[in-house]
Amino acid sequence: MITTITLNASIDKAYSMKEAIVNGTVMRVAECRNSAGGKGLNVARIAKTCGSRVLASGMCGGFNGEYLKSMLDQDGIPHRMIRIAGETRSCINILDPKYGSTEYLEPGTMVTAQEEQHFLEQFPELIADSRVVTISGSIPKGMSRDIYGRLIRLAKEAGKKVILDTSGDLLAEGLKFQPTMIKPNRDEIEALFGIEVHSTEDVIEYAKKLADTGIEYVVISLGKDGALLVCKEGVYQGIAPSIQAVNTVGCGDSMVGAFAVALEREYSPEQALTYAIAVASSSAMSPNTGDFDPEVFQRIHDQVVVKKI
Repeated sequence: MITTITLNASIDKAYSMKEAIVNGTVMRVAECRNSAGGKGLNVARIAKTCGSRVLASGMCGGFNGEYLKSMLDQDGIPHRMIRIAGETRSCINILDPKYGSTEYLEPGTMVTAQEEQHFLEQFPELIADSRVVTISGSIPKGMSRDIYGRLIRLAKEAGKKVILDTSGDLLAEGLKFQPTMIKPNRDEIEALFGIEVHSTEDVIEYAKKLADTGIEYVVISLGKDGALLVCKEGVYQGIAPSIQAVNTVGCGDSMVGAFAVALEREYSPEQALTYAIAVASSSAMSPNTGDFDPEVFQRIHDQVVVKKI
């Protein structure tokens, strides 16, 4: 089983436009799709589609919080969201023919110290039946900056594998607690080390530095060039076949969800990287965030090439 943690959940609204955006005018939305959002909930949706048992947890509140839980019910995602007094945020993704995807992300409501402590007290029970725990995304206002480190420590003390997928100070702080896996991108590596990345060789060099701190799996997406996996077995690069992407929002979450499944199933590094790239690529070909067609997945999986560097 996999437990996903989303402390800053949201109602995600995808606005599809038939015409290019013209600033300063009234634009009519051709289609609107609402979903229970936040990176961890995308991870839960993918892990379920992959065939794993999941529990989606985190925080939500207000009318939006109830709406979010009802959408998780519709998606068949088991959940235990800890209630807070504030209103769950909304995030908007505008998809138009000129600019592609433009996201507007609300910061999230204020969380009190008492609400944070309540979540920490519930956390051991939330992860009790899981082998893998994923911690994803941003945190709401008011939460302690070391909250992810504290969750990682509790999960590791309980014998769980932990994937941390966040950025900035939250990532830097979380690294101190040695999660099982992280998935920084090039920008995040540059921010962590205060350097500029100019090549894949640079990425590998600094990914190795992260692995040397005690992190078992360092995964870095290279966009159209696939992804890298640095682990004790070596350095692996996986390359996906060329695809026609429909919606790239949540592809990183899809990769995290796939790696969570791979860790749960104890795949080898080559198997895990192949699987994760195929899931992320097939997810990009679906109009729905956190979803993919199993037939498309299988076709891509058979074409993914993984080489040891």
